[in-house]
Amino acid sequence: MNVGDRVRLMTGREEGIITRILDNNIVEVAIDNDFTIPVSRREIVLIAPEEAKAFRGQEQESIKPSARKEPPAPVLAEKGIYLAMVQQSEELLAATVVNNTDYDVLFTSGEERNNKYRGLQNDKLAPKATRVIGHYHLKDFEQWPSLLIQFLQHRNGAPTLFEPVTKRVQFRANSFYKSKKPAPVINKDAYVFQLDSKPTIVDTDKIKEQMAAAAPKENYKLEAPNHEVDLHIEKLVEDVSNLNNTAMLKLQMEHFQDALDRAMAANMHEIVFIHGAGNGVLRKEIQKVLSRTPGIKFFEDARKEKFGYGATLVRLK
Repeated sequence: MNVGDRVRLMTGREEGIITRILDNNIVEVAIDNDFTIPVSRREIVLIAPEEAKAFRGQEQESIKPSARKEPPAPVLAEKGIYLAMVQQSEELLAATVVNNTDYDVLFTSGEERNNKYRGLQNDKLAPKATRVIGHYHLKDFEQWPSLLIQFLQHRNGAPTLFEPVTKRVQFRANSFYKSKKPAPVINKDAYVFQLDSKPTIVDTDKIKEQMAAAAPKENYKLEAPNHEVDLHIEKLVEDVSNLNNTAMLKLQMEHFQDALDRAMAANMHEIVFIHGAGNGVLRKEIQKVLSRTPGIKFFEDARKEKFGYGATLVRLK
């Protein structure tokens, strides 16, 4: 049994429509499209389509030819995907997803109340097909949830790939009653909301480029630095004639940071940075960085008998 099936109560002659599946054994049935009651699945039976068709045929035979209405002319609507609130009676409306496109539509639907989501239906809609996802009473309009529809258009052999779409429909009285018009495919008046705009075509070449850029370099291998890193400028560049003091300090700090990062990534226990005594500017900048870098156990002057005051020993966690 599914939402939208017409059923008859076994304990009486009442008929109704299943409006909600409450759990594995209980369903909600709208009796005469006016009020709903919870009923056990064992207490209802489906009304076969043939029975309903025969019943409708008997009704039509009782109508005099002069009183018989002509069927409505086909409704010409723009192609698209819609949510139509179709009246089953003056009070009861069926929320219906309408696929008025030439593509298959894969969709899921759900309700959102007080920021809590509850799934309703999911299906694959063929072109020009519909699916009822729930029933709602106009008397409860102020308590209606927002409806969320997610869908993806697809067709075998299609030359384009479309982006998936998520649409939230929030019902407001001032706009809801203005939305009544002929619904596509259903061909009857309903409160109609279009879910899609112009489909967004995926640029597959751009996706490939992004994936290639994000892919790790196959030949990259982390190389741990030497245990002792000499930061004297003449060890870093061959010609220093074009470098002022600021440029030299910047270059030395870049080499220091690179060696420190690689030492931490390689899980080294300690590393020594040889900066020389000099005026102490490079030593001060190095220790300033070390003091605010996570993962440093401590740092101190390296062995004075070997380096004097010209090197810093860093112990890593």
